[in-house]
Amino acid sequence: MPKVQIMSVIGSAVPTSLRELGLLACWYLVRDGEPVSGPLTSLTAAQALSQKIEQRVLHA
Repeated sequence: MPKVQIMSVIGSAVPTSLRELGLLACWYLVRDGEPVSGPLTSLTAAQALSQKIEQRVLHA
């Protein structure tokens, strides 16, 4: 089973709505190169969601 990974993006790759809030970076969860979450505003949030997804997969 492919592992969920955390990908960060910076600068112009950050969605406009987040850049307008002053954010210059955001994070996505990806599996096999495909996003499995929308943009997250902190690495901590990305790590927490990643753990939840991994736990769900293990208990499914």
